[in-house]
Amino acid sequence: MIPKIREQFNSGFRQEYYDNLQNYIVEELGEKCAFRISETPVFIDKALKAKVMEASKSILDQIWKLDLEAIRDKFIPEHLQSTSPLAKPHFLAIDFGLCEDDEGGISPQLIELQAFPSLMYYQSFLGKAFLKNYPNLNKEGFHYFLGGLNEKTYNEKVKALIMGKERPENVILMELFPEQQKTRIDFWATKKELGIDVVCITKIIKEGRKLFYEKEGVKIPIHRIYNRVIYDDMQRLEGINTQFNLFDEVDVEWVTHPDWFYMISKCIIPLLKHPYIPQSYYLNDIPSDVDFSRFVLKPLFSFAGKGIDLNPSHKSIEEIADKENYLLQSKVNYVPCIKTNTDKNSKVELRILYIWDPEEDKLKPVINLTRMGKGGLINVSHLTGDTWIGSSISFFED
Repeated sequence: MIPKIREQFNSGFRQEYYDNLQNYIVEELGEKCAFRISETPVFIDKALKAKVMEASKSILDQIWKLDLEAIRDKFIPEHLQSTSPLAKPHFLAIDFGLCEDDEGGISPQLIELQAFPSLMYYQSFLGKAFLKNYPNLNKEGFHYFLGGLNEKTYNEKVKALIMGKERPENVILMELFPEQQKTRIDFWATKKELGIDVVCITKIIKEGRKLFYEKEGVKIPIHRIYNRVIYDDMQRLEGINTQFNLFDEVDVEWVTHPDWFYMISKCIIPLLKHPYIPQSYYLNDIPSDVDFSRFVLKPLFSFAGKGIDLNPSHKSIEEIADKENYLLQSKVNYVPCIKTNTDKNSKVELRILYIWDPEEDKLKPVINLTRMGKGGLINVSHLTGDTWIGSSISFFED
């Protein structure tokens, strides 16, 4: 999107740089990424960055005007609502597709949003890995951090958010079968940076309202949980035995409270309005004359692209029993805007990552996550054998 910078990068690219980057990840974090890493970062100019940040600000402004308690009651059955204090959402991710606008330019279009942690430490690590292993990368006038942060201040803020005032041994990153998750590289990056353990929810011990985990034969109390468990994933798997659930009444601090995953998510997109937000409808409240060919069907609470239907039909819609759990979202035209050293250019989804700033009492943008693809779904779980696609990071022009 910055032709001169892209041309310089592509002409200076060498396969050994990419190989070195992947080897560096293994050396530092202990294993290869379970998802594909793109050969290139994305370079975003000031004008597009301004559009993305303006749209993100509008979305945030609208979110705080919603009746979030009513949304909680509507979309989370009472018996599945966590009894812990709700507090503020510690994290927010806003995903935009980079799409063609009416004037032939590029504009962001909202794809989804989620009040749930993303690859907070891996993305910081990836940006540094590109800088370290790509001598052809323009290092002046570009940053992948947001909000005026740098590596030091970013790590300080994220650490303070996750750790609070607790000691590392009393804080855990909790996931369901973490060694099997595609995003596990972020778990190892988090463990390395914070010194906390990664614990499967099935291994947690519950005694009354107290939680513990076992390490080297010693039972250690849990005071704070950096939660990466998605309850929907637990429901999909049979035979999972746990001593506690996300909605149990327990004496821990949540980062972030489990209910935020549902409250700020795709379920509120039909309530938001902006030129960069595609028209959306709840499936149980669609116009009678809707043209399904112009829409994508999405489950409200899916993760990592699960359950998306790019070509819904009247027949497929009629077969859905729980229509209240789906939405129709207008299709957008992704622009293959990243020129590659292949015969096909790449499309981009840009995720802006926010954390709660207690000093300013609001969510603030801190870093980005970028995904590249050449097919219909821009998702690291739905990739082909192509190159110059996969997980990446964007460098924003100052």
